[in-house]
Amino acid sequence: MLYHIADIAFVVFHTSLILFNILGWIWKKTRLANLVSILITFASWFLLGLIVGVLGYCPFTEWHFDILEKLGHTDLPTSYIKYLVDRLTGFNFSQKLVDDATLWGLAAAFIISLTLNVLPCLRKRRS
Repeated sequence: MLYHIADIAFVVFHTSLILFNILGWIWKKTRLANLVSILITFASWFLLGLIVGVLGYCPFTEWHFDILEKLGHTDLPTSYIKYLVDRLTGFNFSQKLVDDATLWGLAAAFIISLTLNVLPCLRKRRS
């Protein structure tokens, strides 16, 4: 029972974090937090990824997948987003397609977030 609750908590938390990374730049009050969250995500993917030997590494994915394995799930994909998309849709999407879309989506959100966080500072300097 506890593992089922943990599974649901991870789905809600991790999915919310992903949505915040992708969409958090929309609201002025969350733009700086969004940029910081994206930078932490990139640091996890690349810096922690280099340390553990898996680019795209996310500790939340590892912890959630540990719980899913205790619940009897096997053959889990290498990424949480693939797991989530497959779980929500019932389809088995290509790992490469999901990984590419994930990387490009976060890169686009980063560029938008960075732009929206830096432009006001540049405008203030010019004034």
